[in-house]
Amino acid sequence: MRFDTSQQMKLGQHMKLAPRMIQSMEILQLPLAALEERIEQELESNVTLETIEPGADRESLEEMRAEQQREDTENERELNVEENGSADDFERLESYESSYTEAAENEYSAAATNRFEEHTPTYSASRMAGERDAKMDAMANTQARSESLEEQLLEQWSFADVDEELRDPGRLLISNIDDDGFIRTDLETIAQQAPPMPDGSALTMDRLERSLLAVQLFLDPPGVGARDLRECLLLQIDALLDERDDPALKSARGLVDEHLDDLIHNRLPKIASKSGLDLDEIKSAIEQMKRLTLHPGRRLINETPPSIVPDAIVEYDDDADVYFAYLADDRLPSLRVNREYAKMSKDRELPASDRQFIKTSLSNAQWLIDAVRQRRQTLLRVINVVVAAQRDFFDMGPQSLKPLPMTQVADQLGVHVATVSRAVAGKHLLTPRGVFPLRKFFSGGTQTESGEDMSWDAVKAALQEVVDAEDKAKPLSDDALAKALKEKGIDIARRTVAKYRGQLNIPPARLRKAF
Repeated sequence: MRFDTSQQMKLGQHMKLAPRMIQSMEILQLPLAALEERIEQELESNVTLETIEPGADRESLEEMRAEQQREDTENERELNVEENGSADDFERLESYESSYTEAAENEYSAAATNRFEEHTPTYSASRMAGERDAKMDAMANTQARSESLEEQLLEQWSFADVDEELRDPGRLLISNIDDDGFIRTDLETIAQQAPPMPDGSALTMDRLERSLLAVQLFLDPPGVGARDLRECLLLQIDALLDERDDPALKSARGLVDEHLDDLIHNRLPKIASKSGLDLDEIKSAIEQMKRLTLHPGRRLINETPPSIVPDAIVEYDDDADVYFAYLADDRLPSLRVNREYAKMSKDRELPASDRQFIKTSLSNAQWLIDAVRQRRQTLLRVINVVVAAQRDFFDMGPQSLKPLPMTQVADQLGVHVATVSRAVAGKHLLTPRGVFPLRKFFSGGTQTESGEDMSWDAVKAALQEVVDAEDKAKPLSDDALAKALKEKGIDIARRTVAKYRGQLNIPPARLRKAF
């Protein structure tokens, strides 16, 4: 066995992203609300970054812009902000990204305060001038956390008129109620896993079952504490029958108790033959059952859907007969680099470590400003292409949505497809037809028999239209739906119809049948 050492030269090409490009891609991908938060974080952590007050004098603004451009040109070499990227750039990027951790933010702020307290200009940034903290005001006005379902049920249980021996088992049962209001765990398992009661006795099944009856009786809304769907519906019907004596409700109770499976599968003639009720009576009972809920616990949970902040707005110009788009980013603050710190970066009387700290902060601030500006330009270019390509959608609706691959938009703009993907991610458009995710306008599609391009979303809209127009007494099967679409020039397979029907939450034909 021999061991040899040798030297070799290898020629190759490697792609590396400059730090400025990396940050631009990160900023481009952020939706408007997230970008606003990102800017606020940087304003708090970077003392060289400040906002331009909305009421500033126009002439002074122009003067500051001109001076800023001169200073940027003069300081370009000292600040070392290079397009091609160097080793120092990547080290600075790592330092910049790490500054977003909580520990780094604290250290950053402390260093800024200790090092530059005596040099801080009195007019440098409004946030350092003793103004009220907007975030603290927002926190003070934030709605208090709503109580959970368990907390609300336990509060109800504390006022329930029940025997003391049932209170602790009742609390145990409430802890096993899920957000839908059901107890999914069987009572035997709950009893086996239950700790000893406060009186030292073991929890018996009889005591647990009596506690369950009390929980179902006293807790509101009716149906909470049910163990299955049948029990949930019966509890709700019983509560309605306590309020009024309605024959249709009584019929509904009998149907749920004895024919629930047939009801679920819409087998009304079979129910009629078994129950002795005619179809009209069964339909009246079903109408009463529409007042019931399958998730009673959700009525106590305040599930506020997240608000959508559109990144851009599309409007129609009647005079020019065109749709045009503009970004809805007025809420973003106007940023600039603080001039006093820019001057301090050239002050040779300051220690070298302090000057380097200022230069790094100035570099990070300028990078953020450039990245936000680049995001605005790229996003608006992408949206303008979408608006031009999807004119028929804005005029006629979802069925006119055209296939628009991202590669086509990237080629048209002369950018990489990944740039288009990042620009689209998480963004929303406010249009005359409503608010839509920007990604909705990018999809594949098919061609109709007439040769017209049609996106898959448009195919789904056509499928929904066919189902809405069908005779509910004779609903169309998936094969029949495929034939109906083919008559419209859309040739897709039956399995594709079934897949899209499932995505649209359209039940199969036997469940859509009306008797």
